Amino acid sequence: MTIESNLESNRSEELDNLLTQLEPRLLAYIDEADPKSSNYKPESLGTFHEPKFLKQQFIDPDNDLDKPCSEEELFETIDKVLKFSVNTWNPGFLDKLYASNNPIGVISDILLSILNTNSHVYTVSPVLSVLENYIGKKYAQLFFHNETCGGLTFSGGSWSNITSLQIARSLKYPDTKVKGNGNYKFALYTSKHCHYSVEKGAILLGLGSENVFKVDVDENGVMDVDSLKQVIEKTKKEGYTPLYINATAGTTVFGSYDPFLEISKVAKEHNIHFHIDGSWGGNVIFSPKYRDRLAGSEYADSITVNPHKMLGIPNTCSFLLLPQVANFQTAMSLKAPYLFHGRELGSDENYDLADGTMGCGRRSDAFKFYLGWLYYGEQGFAKRVEHAYSIMEYFVQSIRSNPNFEIVGPQSPQCLQVCFYYHPATVKKSNTEITRYVSRKLHKLGKYLVDFSPNPVDDTQGEFFRVVFNSPILSDKIVDELIASIISVGKELE
Repeated sequence: MTIESNLESNRSEELDNLLTQLEPRLLAYIDEADPKSSNYKPESLGTFHEPKFLKQQFIDPDNDLDKPCSEEELFETIDKVLKFSVNTWNPGFLDKLYASNNPIGVISDILLSILNTNSHVYTVSPVLSVLENYIGKKYAQLFFHNETCGGLTFSGGSWSNITSLQIARSLKYPDTKVKGNGNYKFALYTSKHCHYSVEKGAILLGLGSENVFKVDVDENGVMDVDSLKQVIEKTKKEGYTPLYINATAGTTVFGSYDPFLEISKVAKEHNIHFHIDGSWGGNVIFSPKYRDRLAGSEYADSITVNPHKMLGIPNTCSFLLLPQVANFQTAMSLKAPYLFHGRELGSDENYDLADGTMGCGRRSDAFKFYLGWLYYGEQGFAKRVEHAYSIMEYFVQSIRSNPNFEIVGPQSPQCLQVCFYYHPATVKKSNTEITRYVSRKLHKLGKYLVDFSPNPVDDTQGEFFRVVFNSPILSDKIVDELIASIISVGKELE
């Protein structure tokens, strides 16, 4: 008796056929978003569509995924996915703290899909485990400058931050691994401009969001260290156990950098775990010109850094870096002999990487970073970061000369986003009305996708634009066109 299936009967031939049809579609998609191409279409960014419209495009009530589709139907769907998605390869994508993928990034994602392995234990992902340890250590050494440091990847900056909180609790109070929080009344400290993942972490670990104490910031969104000291002393008198300070390298709204050296001294004085959320701005470490923004980061107990943001590595790629890499296992390891077989290779280095995390399934995002670093080198990453800063600074200089623009927050932005109002005297509408109208209209025109935000502390003046300059294909010409487009759309409100 023969038991067999006709599914995937010739895998390589099937893949070759699909890739042959897919490749020209992908190349055209990217080419239309390249200002240097003769096929460039500014509107290739894509326009806004309501969810109802998109449901009609993709959901067939007569065939609710119960039958296989034809090859023709498959590529019709793929074409619509490309048509109605936001094209992040277009330089008009200025909305979020990441930009497009890049050619080597596509290759790395393809390789990971081909390998389709789980980088949780060495036996099934030997190469990827070795490379993650290697690149994690090399990355961490940029910050900590020692031989004991290292890093692992997690599924986004939030999970890196949350994991750092778990590590802080396990290392400072090992009994919590078994007994939970018990009688401890832990306190967490962060700035009023921090990322929401700090509160999410407190909720997830059973600490409660009300035990996250938001410290005052100055007019530039930078944590006030004197206020931090006062809050710590106050909470200690109230019976709290200070556990964790979160500082930020590149806040989400203003892009501000907290004073890490001063904060590290406060943390050491009170025996508090000092974490830096560098998800956005941590990668200035690659730039000799801008890395001084990270002065004092070498004294951190943990650092989150996301190569998928400033460095253009494919989403997602987030590292948690520690000055003592062994602390991953110290904080996280459990007895699971059915999975983790110990260091049978006789090495002091852990290659069963999930033994240092709270999860099990792990895509080897570190490989994408390794291949990108190999391809571009440190010099290439530095060039990318410094180009982005030059574009951001050019934009700031350009709008300063126009009285209808007003920069919000730091007048000399520290990271790659610029917050500003556009409010001509001839327009009798609120800041929020103008900002939302212009932002939506630019997207509907398919020219630019820009974000907006209220002030995290004081939103009385209304929402402002927050534009992120991150892509290596941005130029002064595109910046000039953006400013002209904002002014042109704004005239519609007169």
